[in-house]
Amino acid sequence: MKTYFNDKVAVVTGGARGIGKCICEEFLKAGAKVCTIDLLDNDYFTGDLSDKATLERFADKVLCDYGKVDFLINNAAPLFKGIDECSYEDFEYAQRVGVTAPFYLAKLFAPYFSKGSSIVNISSSRDRMSQPQSESYTAAKGGISALTHALAVSFSGRIRVNSISPGWISTEPISGIDASQQPAGRVGHPRDIADMVLFLCSDRAGFITGENICIDGGMTRLMIYHNDFGWTLSE
Repeated sequence: MKTYFNDKVAVVTGGARGIGKCICEEFLKAGAKVCTIDLLDNDYFTGDLSDKATLERFADKVLCDYGKVDFLINNAAPLFKGIDECSYEDFEYAQRVGVTAPFYLAKLFAPYFSKGSSIVNISSSRDRMSQPQSESYTAAKGGISALTHALAVSFSGRIRVNSISPGWISTEPISGIDASQQPAGRVGHPRDIADMVLFLCSDRAGFITGENICIDGGMTRLMIYHNDFGWTLSE
């Protein structure tokens, strides 16, 4: 797989750490050129995805450097705040990062996507389940899941568009009761997501578009009862 994406150009948002960094590393190993944008310092472009002009400058740089895009990975995480503390401005900011930026980058790059291009949006298992006080993040993740199938239809025959919904992903090994609560027997690793991203961008996924793939170790399928799998009901 080392040169599977030789001479391909991969754009990855939020690529400076965590899942995004792992995705960038795997693309580089596979021979791709990687362009990332993140609020954190990185080797390509530092900037705020919520800002329209910043997105335009970033797109201009990518196209000036390479003249095309093969893969767009919308990974940057939106703001996580709940209804008690989330202001109107906070909520709006979360949607700009989590939904508007992926839409606008797809629009900016639309004329420059190569034949066989792919967009992969990173959603979350929170697009179908919630914890209290998670509204800004959950709404953005639900939005990008819906945006995925809308773009897949609009880009029919030109660009495949899919999304991935990660569950609990950790950069550190976790064992004991936390891992036993996962049907897969462990907590997820960024590589679990990166591997699926590269698969969805490959020719092997050529008949997959408009799809959401949940990678959560089976947690969204687990029924929870008192004293099962380390879960205890407390008053």
